[in-house]
Order: sequence, then structure tokens, then C-alpha cells
Amino acid sequence: MDPLTAALLIAAGFAAGFVNTVAGGGSVITIPVLLEALGDAGIANGTNRIAILMAQVAAVTGFRRAGKLDWRKVLPLVPATVIGAVTGAWIATRLDSDAMTKVFAFVLVLVAASVLIKPSKWLGGQEKSIREPLRSLVFFGVGFYGGFVQAGVGFLLLAALVVGGGLDLVRGNAAKVFLILVYTPVALLLFASAAQVNWSYGLVMGIGNVSGAILATRLAVAKGAGWIRWVIIVMAVVAATRMLFF
Repeated sequence: MDPLTAALLIAAGFAAGFVNTVAGGGSVITIPVLLEALGDAGIANGTNRIAILMAQVAAVTGFRRAGKLDWRKVLPLVPATVIGAVTGAWIATRLDSDAMTKVFAFVLVLVAASVLIKPSKWLGGQEKSIREPLRSLVFFGVGFYGGFVQAGVGFLLLAALVVGGGLDLVRGNAAKVFLILVYTPVALLLFASAAQVNWSYGLVMGIGNVSGAILATRLAVAKGAGWIRWVIIVMAVVAATRMLFF
């Protein structure tokens, strides 16, 4: 790996680690860089999981120390999310993800519109939340997408956790990174077993991811939910545009 490639991987990782921690869509930054470096979409998708895993460890640690992880609400969501992610990752090692990515771009536009038009549903946190069995179905579906593609799954998780789960944006982000941390090792192993992981490239990108995640976690705790809303809107539009046209 030449120095320029390493620098690009770290820079892309930093940007992705930051936006993934407080919103989502970071993989639309890292996947093109990995695809250019590795020349294979499947390996780029699998390699990206190394950096994501490293960033989630840093983000979860920061949110936990700040007391923002609502264990009572997040732990019951783990089984459905992990089962969905494992299923999605297993299928991703056998199929092309382009079709699902295009469809999901439209979902991102709806998420951005919801945050912009109805900010009260995202900023304040509510006691009402979706109930079983719908809750498990929702998080299975979100986990499936995360295991299959990953790009933009943070938006879906935030929508499910904030709008559907009654958390505010700061605690929603804490729960989001925890759920991604739980399922990512299993997804990574599935990609590795299919020879779709480049460990050296993933670890170098992970250096940037961790740095970006640490900064984003500190800002999220210090500044609260208001500024996160605008990060979500901007990144949802950017991610949707990238998925549709590039």
C-alpha cells in the first residue's frame, strides 16, 4: 500500500466515522474509496466492516461513559437486529447489492423530509414506542439491510429508535452504534469466510474511523440533539444522491 492510498483511506475513514456516529451514510464515502483501491465491490463491502467495527467500539465507549446508553430499551432489540444482519450479510456474499442500494436512496429522502418537516418527533424523545411483534420485525428488517449493504443503515436505525422507540437523538445515536457494534463482528466473519475482506486496508481506514467517531461522540454529548438533526438532513440527501446518480 502506497502512502497516498493510506492517506486517502484514513481521510475517508475519519469523515465516515464522524457522520456514522451522529447520523449515517458514512459508507457512501468509504465504499467508493475502497472500490477504487481494491477493484472489487464485494471485497470493498466486506473490508468496510473492519473500519466500522473499530469506530463503533470507540463510539459505544464514549456514549457509555457519558451515561447515554439506555440499556433497558436497547438490549431487547439485539436478537432481532443480529438475526437480520446475519441473514443480510450471508445473502450479500452471494448477490449484488446495487438494486437494494437504489431502492434505499428513496428511503433516505423520506427520512430527511421527516427530520425537516417534523423535528419534534426527532428532538424531544417520547415515551410511546412500537410494540411486539412489530418491533422485532422492524429491527430484523433494519439489521438485514445493515448486514447486506451497510451504507445508510444508521438512518434506518435512528428512525426506528427515535421515532419508533421513543429515544431522543443523543440516546438514539448511542443505541444505534451499540446495535451496529453487536452485529458487525458476525457480518465481518461471514465476509471473511467468503474471502471478501482485505485486512490491511480495513485496519488503515479504521484509524480514521476511530478518530472521527471519538470527535463525533464528544460533540453529540456536548451539543445535544439540535445540531445532529441538521447533520442527518445533509447526510441523508448526500447519501441518496450518491446512491442514485454515482
